[in-house]
Amino acid sequence: MQPGSLRLLRPLGAGWAAAGADYSSRRAAGAEGGRSRFLPRRCPPREPMEGAEEEAAVRCPVCLRELPGALINSHLDRCLQAGEGDAERGWSPPSKKPRLAAAPSGETTPAAAPVFSLFNKGRGGGQSPGAPGGRSGAGRGDAAEKAEEGGLALGGGTALRGASVAQKLEGKPLADRLRPDTLRDYVGQERVLGAQTLLRSLLESHEIPSLILWGPPGCGKTTLAHIIANSSKKTGTRFVTLSATSAKTNDVRDVISQAQNEKRLFKRKTILFIDEIHRFNKSQQDTFLPHVECGTVTLIGATTENPSFQVNAALLSRCRVIVLEKLSAEAMEAILMRAVRSLGVQVLGKDDQPDSSATGSGSESSEFPVYIEEKALSTLAYLCDGDARTGLNGLQLALQARLAAGKTTPLSTAKGCSADGVVITEEHVKEGLQRSHILYDRAGEEHYNCISALHKSMRGSDENASLYWLARMLEGGEDPLYVARRLVRFASEDIGLADPLALTQAVAAYQGCHFIGMPECEVILAQCVVYFARAPKSIEVYRAYSNVKECLRMHTGPLPPVPLHLRNAPTRLMKNLGYGKGYKYNPMYKEPVEQDYLPEELKGTDFFKEQKT
Repeated sequence: MQPGSLRLLRPLGAGWAAAGADYSSRRAAGAEGGRSRFLPRRCPPREPMEGAEEEAAVRCPVCLRELPGALINSHLDRCLQAGEGDAERGWSPPSKKPRLAAAPSGETTPAAAPVFSLFNKGRGGGQSPGAPGGRSGAGRGDAAEKAEEGGLALGGGTALRGASVAQKLEGKPLADRLRPDTLRDYVGQERVLGAQTLLRSLLESHEIPSLILWGPPGCGKTTLAHIIANSSKKTGTRFVTLSATSAKTNDVRDVISQAQNEKRLFKRKTILFIDEIHRFNKSQQDTFLPHVECGTVTLIGATTENPSFQVNAALLSRCRVIVLEKLSAEAMEAILMRAVRSLGVQVLGKDDQPDSSATGSGSESSEFPVYIEEKALSTLAYLCDGDARTGLNGLQLALQARLAAGKTTPLSTAKGCSADGVVITEEHVKEGLQRSHILYDRAGEEHYNCISALHKSMRGSDENASLYWLARMLEGGEDPLYVARRLVRFASEDIGLADPLALTQAVAAYQGCHFIGMPECEVILAQCVVYFARAPKSIEVYRAYSNVKECLRMHTGPLPPVPLHLRNAPTRLMKNLGYGKGYKYNPMYKEPVEQDYLPEELKGTDFFKEQKT
């Protein structure tokens, strides 16, 4: 092969080594042919001999530009030093495919496929640097990333419309992408984080104590920790996040070891956030004790369970428990409204009609605008039961479902779509959630709260409240047999001898629930609950038995023996010892029998009388 026909045709990723290898081979080939195609840098190439064939072009492996062989060395140096394909502004790679031989003059070839630059570190580097209308990959990647984040920050960002709404709903859940970064954007929990409160003052002054955040799901525990993390960046404090569901004790020890080094070498504080801290057992929680005590780490724990039962008492004494309540309907409406505005979705009032001109339907906007009824937002705020995560995810689900329907079916026939765009109605929101989001944990504190409320409502003869708390438990997934067992107890504890048939009702209800199960047994429990709420109440037996237990607990010394006349005497020896002697068999007497049945020390005690405390 003649030296003039060689090409630098290394594919993407050739780099310095490949370029140097080609350089050496070309130089050697030129030397064998009596011609010098590649000469050292800054050395002028020799003039071609008269009559020699025209020098062939060589393709640059970086920018794919075809140059005369004499110029390829200096051009390649500039390409590699610049780190980009277009070493000289205004040049663009020719639209030719790599080939082994030069194409005849005048012959056209199809356009080259997009080539990824060797030095392109951007996300969108799928286009050649000099392609018409194109930009460098890094620039397009940054722009796409900014566009992805720009419209979803609470309280700011460009409103998004139409197709942009669909794009913004992809990827992360809406609840995570709309998480606020500052206390100013934090909604709800006014009792704990309102103006002039102690905790807010500490957070604003960047003085973070060790905290245990206790509250139901979706009330803002993780969001508050996220705000503290952003605030700690201003003071140079390290913020480390671990989840007790996946972290191990060794992970905690590694973080503590790093915190000790940071504190000793750089005087830098460390805040450790443990999500779902109740998942750690007692021995794992003990790992924090000495380090929280001496200030090596500032511990922030988040839990949905009662810290009194799930967190070590020693750790509780070193932390301040912050009780977060579930969000009110007004707070939920505010959160949903800000989310809708960030997405660029227009809210329709009661008498408003969709108007495409209101949102603008130019060539740069979406194919159709998106609307949501104000009533739909209010309904969603009530159905999510104070859980912001459930509310935002429900909004995202409704929007995605209606946008998909608008794209796959004609606007004039799609449910919830009109000629002016997509409208999210109250029915769409209900369809997404199916039913009210009931906060109930069969193994958590809400379990005991609800059964206590049911018990007290029946004791207070409030049949409406009794039915409500029963339904709250059953619809939340409670075991009906557990409720039935509690009703058996209630029949004797609170009704007792005032209505002896109450115990029969309770046992029958338990058997009925055991026979047929849910959901058929719910009406059996409802009947029993209403019967108990309407029944007369008496705690005479319950109180008398409690007095007996108190008497036993307060007795000093050995318990008194059973009187001899009350003892059984099945053997002759026992009879000779006086067992059963003097006992009067009551059915044999027509008149009342005078006989003592209590020990001598308790003679005359009346447990049915109210004891003095």
